[in-house]
Amino acid sequence: MSRDARAGTPMPLDGITVVDFGQYIAAPGATQTLADLGAEVVKVESPAGDQARGVGTYGHAIMRAYNRRKKSVVLDLRDPAGVAEARRLVARADVVVQNLRPGAMARLGLSNEVLRELNPSVIIAEVTGFGTDGPSRDRPGLDIAAQAESGLMSVTGEPDRAPQRVGVPVVDHVAASVLAQAILAALFHRARTGEGDDVSVSLLDVAIDMQRVNWGEYGLTGRMPTRRGNGQPGAAPAADIFTTSDGEVVVSAYTDDKFAALCGLAARPELPEDPRFTDNPARVAHRAELLGALAPYFATRTTAVVVRELGAAGIVVGEVRTYDRVLTAGDVLAGGVFATCTDTDGSTYRMPALPFTSRHVPRDGDGGTVPGVGEHTADVLVAERTPGPARAPERSPI
Repeated sequence: MSRDARAGTPMPLDGITVVDFGQYIAAPGATQTLADLGAEVVKVESPAGDQARGVGTYGHAIMRAYNRRKKSVVLDLRDPAGVAEARRLVARADVVVQNLRPGAMARLGLSNEVLRELNPSVIIAEVTGFGTDGPSRDRPGLDIAAQAESGLMSVTGEPDRAPQRVGVPVVDHVAASVLAQAILAALFHRARTGEGDDVSVSLLDVAIDMQRVNWGEYGLTGRMPTRRGNGQPGAAPAADIFTTSDGEVVVSAYTDDKFAALCGLAARPELPEDPRFTDNPARVAHRAELLGALAPYFATRTTAVVVRELGAAGIVVGEVRTYDRVLTAGDVLAGGVFATCTDTDGSTYRMPALPFTSRHVPRDGDGGTVPGVGEHTADVLVAERTPGPARAPERSPI
C-alpha cells in the first residue's frame, strides 16, 4: 500500500484489508475513507478499468477524488480464472465492498452466500439505488435518480422555475460517508464478537434521510415543502443572500436578539418594533420587505467589512465564494483542508483530505497516489497465492 509520508505512522485501520469492487463514487468513496484511515484497499477492476476511467474529464476527476492510496488489480470476472482469484482475495479480506448492478455479483459467482462461505467473519457492504426489498430493487440507480425520487429536487431551485439538482453529486458522496460509517460500526462489532456482517446502503434512503428537517416541518404543518430559492422557509432572515459592494454574503439572524443586533448595525433600530417584523413568523410572512429594508447596509460595505462586523456581533454570516476564493481562504489554508495528491502520470493535484482532525490521523498534506489500471495485479495476486489461513479476527477485550 502506498501511504507515502504516513509510512511508519500507526493508523486506526492498520492491518485491515478491503476488497473494493466499486465503480464511480458511492462505493469507492467509502473505501477511500477506509484507505485514508490506514486500511489496505485492493481495487478490483475489469481489463477496461473502473467505468469512471472512460468518462472523460468528469470520470478522471472521480478517479482523483475517490481512488487514492489504493492498489489496482485487474481481474476478468467473466473468466472462471478471474473469479477464482477474486475468491482468494475475499478469503483473506476483512471487508468486501461493491455497488455493481443489482444481481451482478451473484451472476459472477460472488453472491453474499458464497463470500460468507469463503470467509465467515467478512463484512460485506453494498450500495444500491433503491434498496433490496422494494419494487425498484432491480432497477439501476444513480445520484440524480435518488435526488428526484426522494423529493430533494422538488425543494431545490426557484419557485417559478423547474426543479433543480444540487450542484454536486451530493447523494453519492453522503452515501459513501454513510457506508464508511456502517463499515466501521461492523468492524467494531466484529472486534467484540468475531461476527461478520452484511451492510447495505441505498441512495434513496440516504437522500430521504438528508431532508430530516423538511420531513419534520411537513409532519408538523401538513404543508408540502416546495422550492423557495434562497432563504429558509420557516425563518427570516435565514440563509438569505445580500449583495455587498464587491460580492455577496449569506446571513442568518432570525432569533429576536440577533435580528435586533443586525438592525442596530444597519442603522435601522426601529425595525424590530415594526408589526411586520416583531417576531419570526411575521418576518417570514414579510421576507421581501425585510430584505429590502436591510439591503442598503450591505450595499454600501465590502464583503470583508460585513463579515467582520456581523461576526463580531455574533451573527452567522458567510461570504459566497467561488472555488478559486475557497482555495485561498485563510481558514482553509490554516486548517490544511486540501492535500497534495499524485495522479497516475506522476502529476500532482489538490484534493480535500479527510474532513476531520485527530491525533491518530495526521493531516500531513500528503493525499496519496491514484493507481493505474492493474498497477498492482502481479504483486497482490502473488501475495494472495501464498499459503496461509483465511482471516480470523481476534476478539477485542471490550
